[in-house]
Amino acid sequence: MATEDKLVRLTGAISALESVLVAFSGGVDSTFLLAMCRNVLGEKVLAVTADSPVYPARELAGAAKAAASLGVKHLVVRTGQMRDPRFTANPRDRCYHCKRMVFGELGEVAAANQIRSLVEGSNLDDGDDYRPGARAAEELGVRRPLLEAGLTKAEIRAASRDMGLAAWDRPSQPCLATRIPYGSPITERSLATIDDAETFVRGLGVGQVRVRHHGRLASIEVAPRDIVRLADGDTRDRIVGHLKRLGYHHVVLDLAGYRTGSLNEGVTG
Repeated sequence: MATEDKLVRLTGAISALESVLVAFSGGVDSTFLLAMCRNVLGEKVLAVTADSPVYPARELAGAAKAAASLGVKHLVVRTGQMRDPRFTANPRDRCYHCKRMVFGELGEVAAANQIRSLVEGSNLDDGDDYRPGARAAEELGVRRPLLEAGLTKAEIRAASRDMGLAAWDRPSQPCLATRIPYGSPITERSLATIDDAETFVRGLGVGQVRVRHHGRLASIEVAPRDIVRLADGDTRDRIVGHLKRLGYHHVVLDLAGYRTGSLNEGVTG
């Protein structure tokens, strides 16, 4: 199906929802979804951002700015993943417990504001990775209009660029817990350490970065084009020095480069 036809399908699906609460991170997908919902439904749209130690600190300000630029009412809800031992124990279905809690809390906000539907920004490509959180969305009746319309990430980026959305070329930014191998406990300290490490590396001019947290070892993933630059003597020394001050004893650069869900490699469900 052509992208134009998918966008027509998306517009019709949103119109049928009548009023929506958009689970809004400020990333490419949720920003595009929010913009489309605003275009179709006008004031019958509410953007809500979950705030928790599992999300990079800079994301909250970015989401608020993006919602304001679209003229959409925006709320921030403090979510309680870190109080749930089923999440903090970091089992393979960690994402299910996280999404179940977050969507449940956002659903309560939707009900309190007399909003009919809760929507989130999964797209067609998200099925390529292990995502147990999708089951939570299905169980709670959360709609996924971009996925339902068959839109891919590339199509969403292109459409966002055509609409003049600032987020169109933003790197993906899943929650910080995705940097911690299954079975290793998730703590607020480890999440803050990962966030600090990634912020530092990103400040060196790297767009896409993941710091995989293996206890005292940090494994850095960046796009292949950035590997040589980070391995340069001065830059390497700065990274190692900063990450060691954060508590890492060993700092390695993954020569395979960044890839989505690298800690899910070999996980089938």
